[in-house]
Amino acid sequence: MRMVPISLCRPGMKLAKKIYSDDGIVLLAENVELTSALIRRLSNTGIYFLYIHDSRTEDVTIPELISEETQRQAMQSIRLAFREYVDQPSRRKSVTYPYVGRAIRQSMNLIMDELSGNNDAMIMLMNLHTVDHYLFTHSLNVCVYTTLLGMANGYNKEQLMTLGLGAMLHDVGKTQISMQVLLKPGALSKNDYEEIKRHTERGYYLLKDEPNIPLLAAHCAYQHHERLNGSGYPRGLKGDEIHDYAKLIGIVDSYDAMTSHRIYKDAMLPHQAVEVLYTGSETLYDTEMLKLFRDKVAIYPIGITVKLNTGQRAVVVDINSAAAHRPIVRVITDEYGMDLSVPFDMDLSKHLNIMIVKIELGGVESDSLPA
Repeated sequence: MRMVPISLCRPGMKLAKKIYSDDGIVLLAENVELTSALIRRLSNTGIYFLYIHDSRTEDVTIPELISEETQRQAMQSIRLAFREYVDQPSRRKSVTYPYVGRAIRQSMNLIMDELSGNNDAMIMLMNLHTVDHYLFTHSLNVCVYTTLLGMANGYNKEQLMTLGLGAMLHDVGKTQISMQVLLKPGALSKNDYEEIKRHTERGYYLLKDEPNIPLLAAHCAYQHHERLNGSGYPRGLKGDEIHDYAKLIGIVDSYDAMTSHRIYKDAMLPHQAVEVLYTGSETLYDTEMLKLFRDKVAIYPIGITVKLNTGQRAVVVDINSAAAHRPIVRVITDEYGMDLSVPFDMDLSKHLNIMIVKIELGGVESDSLPA
């Protein structure tokens, strides 16, 4: 299969992966043939790429960080938590929801079990084939990516549970923000922005007394928009005043926001988002944490089409975990753009004179990171 930008999808192409709703219902089955109407509807619902069958890459599989069943269960837990808190201001302050924390912890145990079974797991784009509610899928993505980083950093199970819960619930305060403001398609006014910023404090107060949620997880919700130089919010904390968990969640939160398609902006690809994050090294984000993050990100998603400095085009077919910027690719055209009768695989970690220079984004090409 190949990962094809929605703008390059054409009627007659066949889906290589199912399309799901955010609650796990299959909307389009594998092998469904695309029509102009289907392509238009998927594009309008925020699908940025599709996995498409291609005879040249039929043996290519796209690994999932966590299974579809675990994704569905985690999404159900997140929806339960967020929906319970939507009308929190109208309830007594003493009201808590112990069952919400229990459900979230059960999902965290499943996520940790699956991630711990794959020590070489890399951060790969999730939910590309989901017609989603952004807040729910963003929360799950940030949780999975952050937990993976915590494992790479040697955290124990108790630390991972607290970190993962903080990541999963970092944006729960947005349940207290007007949907008109959250989903506003244009530029935010000063008042809108101030309202959005309040989600950090509101998240903290929603979580701090929950019996099954660690207080430190509530502080992750409070601090994930703080930045090293004090330019963050809500309290303008600096350096070591910010907890390490919140620093890590802040990096992942920014990355997932940049690589997710929104109604008011197109998604970036991983290499672009990592480059943006690095512009904030030591001013916004901790440099050592950025290095850990960079080393665990699959810069070039499996299935995406790239252009090499030789002029050839190729499809990424596997990741080199020790050199994420030098994946294994399948060369499908010659330097003049003509299809090869026999495509061949090339490990770029063993051909240092060959590098990726462009990524196919549908009518335009995106510059790659330097190799």
